[in-house]
Amino acid sequence: MKWSLAAAMIDAWDLCELARVAEEVGFDSIAMPDSVFYPETVSADYPYSPDGKRMWAPETPMPDPFIAMTAMAAVTERLTFYTNVLKLPLRDPLLTAKQISTMAVMSGDRIAVGVGLSWIPEEFRFTGTEMRTRGARTDEAIQIVKAVCAGNGPEWVEFHGKHYDFDRLMISPAPDRPVPIYVGGHSEPGLRRAARLADGWISVNVGVDELTTAIARLGELRAEYGRAEEPFEINVSPTGVRDLDGYRALADIGVTECRVSPWYLYGADFTSRTARLDAIRRFADEVIAVAREEAAAH
Repeated sequence: MKWSLAAAMIDAWDLCELARVAEEVGFDSIAMPDSVFYPETVSADYPYSPDGKRMWAPETPMPDPFIAMTAMAAVTERLTFYTNVLKLPLRDPLLTAKQISTMAVMSGDRIAVGVGLSWIPEEFRFTGTEMRTRGARTDEAIQIVKAVCAGNGPEWVEFHGKHYDFDRLMISPAPDRPVPIYVGGHSEPGLRRAARLADGWISVNVGVDELTTAIARLGELRAEYGRAEEPFEINVSPTGVRDLDGYRALADIGVTECRVSPWYLYGADFTSRTARLDAIRRFADEVIAVAREEAAAH
């Protein structure tokens, strides 16, 4: 299993140091969230809290993930970086593909992209995009990004869909290895999108039972689409798992990467730079190092 550090809601000026320490102690990757802005008033409930209210304050730091990933890649050598998740339908897919391809090349192929739809009507209205077609447009946008970042270097691509349409064009630079695209979402359409179009799936923060159900369904859908034998990442953020036995159980149900915020696991003050770094080192010692020793022994 690989280990990913979830770096949400952290001050931008602390991220590069956090990345250096994460790489030093053995993490494999860092996940960055995407929040374009904080609308003062929202007309929909937040889907991941019991009362439907957002769990963060308006001034909570949410650096642009592409800029943050680029900065952290510049001060590390091994870590990979990915979005968890990029609100793809808010963005023009060609401009997004240009950014991703450049990041991939400049980082030495250490970039992946997790994508999602966004739940906030105001994000669509204020950015001049349409919420009603977000699913269909995301499907097309994924195909466009995958075509540009297919791993063949700069090449001619074209796309003719219902929502996006362009003739042959070339984006340069472009990576020599495909950029992985992961899809988030626990709904049936989200799971189908991941099984049909993506290189992996990213969960939200949920318990093991819900993860087990979703992973089993993904297996069924991948078989339905004829993709059961293709490599596929299962990246999860499990609630209620705090020890090696719990992580071993996740590996048994097919999890390939576990996303953690160690400061929450240990009750540390996540706003404290020192406490965050101490928690990262502790998790690496108590979990990552032991898990790798066990894997090497087998």
